[in-house]
Amino acid sequence: MSQDTNGRAAEPMPETEVVVKAKRRQYTAEYKLRILREIAASKGSGEVGALLRREGLYSSLISKWRQQRERGSLEGLSPQKRGPKTDPRASELARLQRENERLRERLKQAELIIDVQKKVAQMLGVPIEETRLDDPG
Repeated sequence: MSQDTNGRAAEPMPETEVVVKAKRRQYTAEYKLRILREIAASKGSGEVGALLRREGLYSSLISKWRQQRERGSLEGLSPQKRGPKTDPRASELARLQRENERLRERLKQAELIIDVQKKVAQMLGVPIEETRLDDPG
């Protein structure tokens, strides 16, 4: 162990870690409610600031949590999904369009196979019995 200028044992230097990408903190609804209750119960000046420093929170975050609480206690404080909101009807429409296109391709392939079978039957002289797909019998 090394010594400092006074001859005492120097404390080892803490290892510093550089995080490649910061991870977004997520808070549960119960945690948010607990912090809001603690802030409401604060009496003296400086208690709220001490609480925010202790928890590593910003006052703007508390304001947002208060607005969420006004909308509805636990539902409003639950974490929200980030990014653009998807319309369930639009995703259903896209799914149906993909399915429609896939079925059109299969129909085109089936019609091609039927045409080839007809031509082969004509070449071999086999009589072809015509049936309609929409005919129930």
